[in-house]
Amino acid sequence: MNQSTNSSQSLPGFITDPTNKKSEKGTTAGNKSESSDQELVRIAVVFDDNKRASTLFGQYDEHLAIIERDLHLDAVARGNEVNLRGSAVATDQARRVLDVLYARLEGGEEISAGDVEGAIRQAIASDAQMTLPTMEKKGKLAMAAISTAKRTIHARTPTQDAYIRAMDRAEMIFGTGPAGTGKTYLAVAYAASLLERGAVDRIILSRPAVEAGERLGFLPGDMKEKVDPYLRPLYDALYDMMPGDKVERALTSGIIEIAPLAFMRGRTLAHAAIILDEAQNTTSMQMKMFLTRLGEGSKMIITGDPSQIDLPSGQISGLVEALRILKPVEGIVSVGFTAADVVRHKLVGRIVEAYDTHSRGHAHP
Repeated sequence: MNQSTNSSQSLPGFITDPTNKKSEKGTTAGNKSESSDQELVRIAVVFDDNKRASTLFGQYDEHLAIIERDLHLDAVARGNEVNLRGSAVATDQARRVLDVLYARLEGGEEISAGDVEGAIRQAIASDAQMTLPTMEKKGKLAMAAISTAKRTIHARTPTQDAYIRAMDRAEMIFGTGPAGTGKTYLAVAYAASLLERGAVDRIILSRPAVEAGERLGFLPGDMKEKVDPYLRPLYDALYDMMPGDKVERALTSGIIEIAPLAFMRGRTLAHAAIILDEAQNTTSMQMKMFLTRLGEGSKMIITGDPSQIDLPSGQISGLVEALRILKPVEGIVSVGFTAADVVRHKLVGRIVEAYDTHSRGHAHP
């Protein structure tokens, strides 16, 4: 192993010295890992359909490469079989990941690199939990999912899993945390599934148009055209969940309503799935007004990132205040996402974590 003292000293701490490389893959079975005393084991996982197995492994085995990278093992595909070599824990996790993804393919679903990473996170998380003697032996991964007309969305992190389950059982749910964690996307998916099942009569999606402020009147077009740019992420999520023509009809008929927060005043929203996005940019009065719109047979989901408040300096965020005031209130569930739950690009998660660390350092010098 070659290490250059000069080069490592001249590089910032977060840059890996390219001369400091780990040993190459390809050790024979029975050898021990340089970083662990655990003996390597080898298992073969065989699937009954060659075409599905090929899809499971990914183009040029890209899905297997993700499993190798994240679980620190070797995965070699031959036809409908994959040979796994690594620690006993890692190979068992990889087997369960492959099993659950293959089951999705059997059910007619598609899988992506993000699905593979999500299944790996779930496998690691399930192993980290204490198993009681009375519980069944671990088998396939049990991840919460949301089914809509266009697709089935599976939880990709333990927090997403808890979030989906919270939406199942509570009438009011707060989902807070950084961008890229899926809090808004999953909320819209859940609302779409409720509408399709007939559990609600309509969907109401709202955001505060804080960025525009007094400048809203100077934007071109009618009111819908003025506020649409601020509501675009909600439109995008809707079109991901439902056929485009169905979304258009629902928007025209009012079954799906997308409106700025100011339009909610004075209304009682019954038999509806109601989502407030970017809630960190609400004032205290706006948040109280919105929360008290909840009517019979409705479910309300509030999402936001308390670290990205665009309100004028010194103004209290309605989201931050509500989380504190409503903590003891029965029937309300709050789920907090962190940088570890970012499901966009892995680099996004590391960027969020770096900013969080920087903020903590400035808050506590």
